[in-house]
Amino acid sequence: MKHIKASGPRDCGIRYGALSLALLFACPALAYTGEKLAKDAKVSIVEARAIAMKAHPGKITDEELEREPGGTGLRYSFDIKSGSSTQEVGVDARTGRVLENTKEGKNPD
Repeated sequence: MKHIKASGPRDCGIRYGALSLALLFACPALAYTGEKLAKDAKVSIVEARAIAMKAHPGKITDEELEREPGGTGLRYSFDIKSGSSTQEVGVDARTGRVLENTKEGKNPD
């Protein structure tokens, strides 16, 4: 009869440590450009992402919170890649209104 060795607490710790390390590098950073302005926003980055993705489905490749003319002057800006094109979607950080939904130009800012 073949004997299977049970893994002990040390083995589990190594496995969980390796899994945690893999997840750390596989998941994008939680910080975004302009995060220090978040205290002035009424719409969270999570809510703004959902609004932007509804306006233009795809994969968010860049996101920032910035002061910019238009709306209330504070907006989230998302670059959303869909196929071979990238769309810039701007969401007002105080009202949640979509301020911009345009194809990203050759010279993105």
